[in-house]
Amino acid sequence: MKACESKFSRCLYFSSQAFARKVERLAVEHWKPLGLAPSHAYLLVLALEQPGIQPGKMAEQLQLSPSTITRLIEKLEEQKLVIRESVGKESHIHPTARAKALFPQMREVMARFYQAYKTALGEEASMGLIAEMNALTDQL
Repeated sequence: MKACESKFSRCLYFSSQAFARKVERLAVEHWKPLGLAPSHAYLLVLALEQPGIQPGKMAEQLQLSPSTITRLIEKLEEQKLVIRESVGKESHIHPTARAKALFPQMREVMARFYQAYKTALGEEASMGLIAEMNALTDQL
């Protein structure tokens, strides 16, 4: 059944979650070859682009709770992709050499993922949808 045919098609919760599940499947499919979940991958991108970033800044950028960020960092530490440095009461997250070596492949995956949804939705529609979703998210 198409989402627009569902009894709940006029419900923001249902519609946003149905869309999110489809986008999640697409993202997982793209990140799977690198052995990373999408949430781990984007957190790692932050660490690679901003070595020494604090977990609180990661939470802001990824729109996730601090406790979720902590769990993601712990998983990346287990995979030897990041190290956590404590400076006083602050933590700083640094990518490992292994993560740095993976970065070119990660950029390729991001480009292919973006191209996949732009192809599926159309570039104008996908960029418009992202802008609208960001604006509406900020309103809630």
